[in-house]
Amino acid sequence: MASFKDAISGDTPVLVDFHAEWCGPCKMMPPILSQVKDTLGGNVKIIKIDVDKNKALAEAYAVRGVPTLMIFKNGKLVWRESGVRQASELIELLAK
Repeated sequence: MASFKDAISGDTPVLVDFHAEWCGPCKMMPPILSQVKDTLGGNVKIIKIDVDKNKALAEAYAVRGVPTLMIFKNGKLVWRESGVRQASELIELLAK
């Protein structure tokens, strides 16, 4: 958990994708996340977390459904939504 805290702290916004192998909608996220990364480059960090392999972390953030996307800035949660989101929406949120 400490390494996750390290990963989400800092000035660069961090987009965290809580997902699961068995989740159909989760399979739609990788190309969307690639598009976000291609557009924002070094101005964003993207972390994918498998809820089945990281149960404690998923519980700590009360992840009930997947995909759940969260944006952290300076270690603080600034945005959270469950479900597939479009790249344009995520880029706009991260650029703020």
